[in-house]
Amino acid sequence: MSDKLDLSIVIPVFNEGENVGELYNQLNVVLSRLGKTSEIIFVDDGSIDDTLKKLKAIKDNRVKIVGFQRNYGKAAALSCGFKKSQGDFVITMDGDLQDDPKEIPRFFEKLEEYDMVSGWKSKRQDPISKTIPSKFFNALTRCITGVKIHDFNCGFKGYRNYVVKNVRLYGEFHRYIPALAHWRGYTVGEIEVEHHPRVHGKSKYGVERLFKGFLDLITVTFLNLYKKRPLHIFGGIGLLLIFSAVIINLHLVSLWLRGIRIGDRPLLMLSILITVLGAQFISLGLIGELITNSRNNDDYIIKYDSYELENSM
Repeated sequence: MSDKLDLSIVIPVFNEGENVGELYNQLNVVLSRLGKTSEIIFVDDGSIDDTLKKLKAIKDNRVKIVGFQRNYGKAAALSCGFKKSQGDFVITMDGDLQDDPKEIPRFFEKLEEYDMVSGWKSKRQDPISKTIPSKFFNALTRCITGVKIHDFNCGFKGYRNYVVKNVRLYGEFHRYIPALAHWRGYTVGEIEVEHHPRVHGKSKYGVERLFKGFLDLITVTFLNLYKKRPLHIFGGIGLLLIFSAVIINLHLVSLWLRGIRIGDRPLLMLSILITVLGAQFISLGLIGELITNSRNNDDYIIKYDSYELENSM
């Protein structure tokens, strides 16, 4: 398709054979009223039911289907959908019928103000075993990332196309797209969205995702803060350890000057160990700097370039 589209809807699905047909019908009604050129990209994340078969049965030129060989995870499915998207605006939603397509026009309105808009399931239709841990997770993520939205894990989001083209996803980083976008200088907004209870199928997420999410939060924060300056984190730890060793050694020297034996004291062994560990951390930071500086460091997005304007005239 060579013509530019107004809207791309990216929907990752996994074992949602009972839902994809009805979801398409609901989307078709909304898009018909919206009056914008669009495409619907279903990314089948290695389903083992009849999801892919049901998708192939949909006769609509707007529907694009990508099927993975196996289950790679939601981040991989979204990343693939983002690469395929051609619309000026991109909407992501889950394929379980819990997100209501009627909210799509509201995302359009909010995207007039922001580069990215995240949905907030303020009245979430899920069991308490999911809602309580989710509230704790979101509060912690707000505190660490500095992005003041209520629901990081909501799959219902809207973007301008240049955002999805410049946010790299892998692992379980789909939870932190608002933070990744914010750290790249994009504006992030939020709207409340209606959330329906699941009717068909079952949730693909359990309690273990909280532990994975916490580890990924550490990873994404570390990469944002120290990706370009690894010596600052490793060197800082190393200097702190060496400073602690110096304090211990000063204490030992004061004992020695008073005639007290220090050769058999555990503190002496501890100071030597801390000094070696400190040196290793600094060395690790220097190695990280060498790796960082040996790669292409043009990790930035140009919003305005007068050279391009001059060359196009």
